[in-house]
Amino acid sequence: MLKAVILIGGPQKGTRFRPLSLDIPKPLFPVAGLPLIQHHIEACILLKDLKEILLIGFYPANQIEPFVNDMQHLYKISIKYLQEFVALGTAGGLFHFRDQIRLGNPDAFFVLNGDVCADFQLTYLYEFHKKNTGSLASVMYTEATRQQSLNFGCMVIDKNTNEVTHYVEKPSSYVSSFINCGIYVFSLDIFQIIGEVFSSKQNDTYNKFEGGNGNKETSHIQLEQDILARLSGTRKFFGWHLDSWWSQLKTAGSAIYANRHYLGLYKMRPNKKSTSHGKGDEPLCTLYPDVYIDPSAMIDASAVIGPNVSIGPGVHIGAGVRIHESIVLANAIIDDHSLILHSIIGTGSRVGKWARVEGTPTDPDPNKPFAKMENLPLFNKDGRLNPSITILGCRVSIPSETILLNSIVLPHKELSRSIKNEIIL
Repeated sequence: MLKAVILIGGPQKGTRFRPLSLDIPKPLFPVAGLPLIQHHIEACILLKDLKEILLIGFYPANQIEPFVNDMQHLYKISIKYLQEFVALGTAGGLFHFRDQIRLGNPDAFFVLNGDVCADFQLTYLYEFHKKNTGSLASVMYTEATRQQSLNFGCMVIDKNTNEVTHYVEKPSSYVSSFINCGIYVFSLDIFQIIGEVFSSKQNDTYNKFEGGNGNKETSHIQLEQDILARLSGTRKFFGWHLDSWWSQLKTAGSAIYANRHYLGLYKMRPNKKSTSHGKGDEPLCTLYPDVYIDPSAMIDASAVIGPNVSIGPGVHIGAGVRIHESIVLANAIIDDHSLILHSIIGTGSRVGKWARVEGTPTDPDPNKPFAKMENLPLFNKDGRLNPSITILGCRVSIPSETILLNSIVLPHKELSRSIKNEIIL
């Protein structure tokens, strides 16, 4: 028996994903037609012996449980949401709910970070884990450029044994170009290691309280810094190389990038739902693959959509509209002859006739092998907006014949003019 755990964080995380996360929890943001963590669930259910999926985070239960109920009904598998009432860290949550994870005595359990997007290939990772006798943990890793590796967990791998001999989370100087994908398999004995770290933190905190410098966060344990670094070099921690696509979903720009890759990935797998058309077997309009269109969307036959576009439920798209490299969320209205490029249109927003909404693509540098998404801060050193995609929050109204370039509009705004390189609060 196997189990899987998806770590989804909470509302105080993912601030770089605003304003999109103001009305949709980041783990439920739709990418290629599915909520982000539904891609994780679909990858997990391909495991033959999987019996249960646990979501761990500190979002309010009423935001996550309707989704969990839908997933249980759809996939006919036990899926539960375990709510932390304080942020416990990536390993603290596992330790807090260890009895739920160990229930039924699974042979191993997967842990997936909720903000990663990938061709997960979990079956191969598990087969690799079983081959390494005595392994407590196996991690999926990929490559990044030398400079970008400083932004990730870096590991040194023994080429002969695949053992992780050294691990550093976001090092201050170059360690390795091999980076942690945030996808793991653990044996149940890992809880003994986490328990030792927990006890050590408790003792340290007790001693500090004695000296008047106590810290109450004894249960906050980070998987990367506290556990993986401790395991490296013990011959119980191994790395499996992922040679296909992987990315993090940290910013709105990375959602466009992930959307493109998931659409391409699903097209290559015949057991996935079609992403090339809407109702029936005939395209609704002129399409340039890959495109996902929800069956409930209403699209004029003269519209041109794609490549790399997702259209959500209840969307209305008028005559002559052109949409490229974008995501249009539920119940948005795109009026006649509008142009949408490298943008995300929020839930219930409206773009008027002959309007132009355009952002700047933030894809990895194609000339650099292994380059990953640059999750740049909102502002550069000069205090100006870094070029990025254009984002409309929920229920934004864009008047006819206006232009939005490289801008972010917060929810419930009604614009009266064209804007460029601005944040409309």
